Amino acid sequence: MTSTTAVNPITNIRNFCIIAHIDHGKSTLSDRILEMTHSIEARKMENQILDSLAIEKERGITVKSATVSLIYQAKDGQKYTFNLIDTPGHVDFTYEVSRSLTACEGAILIVDAAQGVEAQTLANYYLALENNLEILPVINKIDLPSADVPMVKQQISSELALDEDDIVCISAKTGVGIEELLEKIISYIPAPSSPNETVIKALIFDSFFDAYRGAIACIRVFQGKIKSGEKVKLFFENKYYDVEEVGLLGIQRQKKPELECGEVGYIILGIKSVSDLKTGDTITGYKNPATEPLIGYKEIKPMVFAGIYPIATDEYGHLSTSLEKLKLNDSALQYEKDSSIALGFGFRCGFLGLLHMEIIQERLSREFGADVLLTAPSVRYQVLIQNKGEKKNLIIDNPSKMPDPSMIIETREPYIKASIISPAEYLGNILGLIQDKRGIQKNIHYLDTSRIEGVFEIPLAEIVFDFYDKLKSYTKGYASLDYELIDYRPTDIVKVDILVSKESVDALSFLVHKDKAVERGRQIIEKLKGEINRHMFAISLQACIGANVIARENISAMRKDVTAKCYGGDISRKRKLLEKQKEGKKKMKSIGNVDIPQKAFINILKT
Repeated sequence: MTSTTAVNPITNIRNFCIIAHIDHGKSTLSDRILEMTHSIEARKMENQILDSLAIEKERGITVKSATVSLIYQAKDGQKYTFNLIDTPGHVDFTYEVSRSLTACEGAILIVDAAQGVEAQTLANYYLALENNLEILPVINKIDLPSADVPMVKQQISSELALDEDDIVCISAKTGVGIEELLEKIISYIPAPSSPNETVIKALIFDSFFDAYRGAIACIRVFQGKIKSGEKVKLFFENKYYDVEEVGLLGIQRQKKPELECGEVGYIILGIKSVSDLKTGDTITGYKNPATEPLIGYKEIKPMVFAGIYPIATDEYGHLSTSLEKLKLNDSALQYEKDSSIALGFGFRCGFLGLLHMEIIQERLSREFGADVLLTAPSVRYQVLIQNKGEKKNLIIDNPSKMPDPSMIIETREPYIKASIISPAEYLGNILGLIQDKRGIQKNIHYLDTSRIEGVFEIPLAEIVFDFYDKLKSYTKGYASLDYELIDYRPTDIVKVDILVSKESVDALSFLVHKDKAVERGRQIIEKLKGEINRHMFAISLQACIGANVIARENISAMRKDVTAKCYGGDISRKRKLLEKQKEGKKKMKSIGNVDIPQKAFINILKT
């Protein structure tokens, strides 16, 4: 196996990432490049070698960017260092792509030969343009029977304004065209620039946690050199640390005495607390620090919020530690302490989307053994209230924090701009879905004779539940979606409380548009009725907006036949027994508690 510690001049370094729509072959291409550069022994080779999480391999998706340094001997006899970053394709993980681009000079943009240019292809293309990267177009899966290379070439030329002569056609699965691509990387993607300044400037673009070494940062050195043993400063944290170790990120970490300008690698600063390391921060020197930080990637704010609670209340400390370590690997995760009467102590967390939320839940379970419960997802609303003559703006992402309706002047909800690319035959279905989700049609145009791109403005709250599933269902899986937050607009949001025997269950309360409140409230009440066991007294289940009941179900009481022992005799005896039972049940109802099993919360919140 070729060592990744070979020393190359800066002119022989190529820093690039692989970007594409989901399932267009990024991880497979990474595997073939690793094989072609002999960076891993054949007996150790496996599919999705750079996907370190078990959930990535099982689902066949990438959720975490992976960086690897390779040595490639070109046809001209020279050795080149390739710093490759494999990125996710799903819209929820755009933040992973955006920060990876900051460490590169170029990007390989993959397009599926059968699917063509899709929504996330365009989104990633524009991200690369914003970072002034050289974009090398690649058509993958040319071995498929349904591949239409001429059509896809025409799409790349017309929709992305890239030269057809620069397109490399490959099959990442079979290895066809990979060598040509490696040579094209050398000639097409520029080497890093080499400024004369000796001031150290390095960008932290990713990080991960090691049980033995603590927080490890992935960095790109833009100026100067970072040597092992010297002292450096974290710009935004304004803290100083000794450099314990630096090196390259091969399949295993490759220790080096120093990281030079233009190189991508890792740095260990002995940081044990994850809160002290911020992705996007600038590392500079101790003696001669930089006056200005590097321009980091655009920080993405969470769009979906939910509560995370431990199933067992004594696991709260373990959950807290797990979230702290997980945040180091996933800088988009945000959380703060929260509590619930029904669920106890937990955390209010911010996610980039529903898939991101699902991945976090799975990682907490698999990597840290934390058995958790998630509350219903919600978005962040802006609420203008007037209290004692004073107006105040509030940010509400938790139903329990919604102020009294009498104080509210105006409520605003987030809107997104959604770009949907689909075969034209499904346009009617898509428009029906957009209308049902309170969306606004902005623009529809034909990309070619058979495909359309629609641009719509939709409330984010309508996206976070079942929009993506319905879109795939209505278009037989052919539509692709990309979206971005645009602004907040006035809306009519109400808080729906779920009452069990006239007692509010805070864990089941939710915020929803007034037009959808009755439908959502009825769904939860019907589900709850099937989850609560019958008691010795009748139980009322209600969905309420303030004092108005919008949905109701009753769970009848378990009843013993107290007249069974009466054989004949006067009817007054039976009436006396029934009246006695009625009084007993009335008393039991006034002092009895309704037992809502934990399983009920789990099953209802899953809906």
